[in-house]
Amino acid sequence: MTLLRVEQLDCRYGLLQAVRGVSFEVAQGETLALIGANGAGKSTLLRAIAGAHKPHGGRVVFADADVTAMPAHRRVSLGIALVPEGRRLFPSLSVEENLRVAARRGRWDVQSVLEVFPMLQARRHVAAANLSGGEQQAVAIGRALMSNPRLLLLDEVSLGLAPIVVDSVYRSLAGVIKEGTTVILVEQDLARALKVAARVICVLEGRIVLEGEAASLDRDRVVSAYFGLKRPA
Repeated sequence: MTLLRVEQLDCRYGLLQAVRGVSFEVAQGETLALIGANGAGKSTLLRAIAGAHKPHGGRVVFADADVTAMPAHRRVSLGIALVPEGRRLFPSLSVEENLRVAARRGRWDVQSVLEVFPMLQARRHVAAANLSGGEQQAVAIGRALMSNPRLLLLDEVSLGLAPIVVDSVYRSLAGVIKEGTTVILVEQDLARALKVAARVICVLEGRIVLEGEAASLDRDRVVSAYFGLKRPA
């Protein structure tokens, strides 16, 4: 079943066009990785799906409902949750308080989030400002899960984190994916993106230049598309 359809989406910042005629679909339960260099338009695309950026043209259709003009808070109630780049936690609130802020009835609650992110168990009463970068990223993902989303949008999971910390976050993320949550992941680390996602879309200068099943894509072809070294046939 198709959960999300993006149709000919255009996004701009003034005269700068960040996303250009992008179209793709995501099935229920699928994990899709959006890859591309800095400035490719990946984060803008996620923000447009979440309702945090108003598109200039095109449509976003979620669960057969056109949500293009719908504000972000209403999309959350429909089941779309965004983990933004930079985490944006409430620094003075504890881990548990940050999680409860987003609570909606469903599979995910504080206990189930802490089970998936065991690194937070002993830190649940610590203020977010006093957490490490990896712990903050785990709280940000956990907070999004607390809204019990049908679609989880993750922007730059590994950005600014040490490799060993990224490994820990991704191990927990694998548990989230195993639960059946539909995930769109923006990631600059090609190896991690290809490992965790069933399907990959490569974006260059706001356009999709490569799309396919992760297992079937040749790494050299992906790298070439990523850096714009050649246009795939």
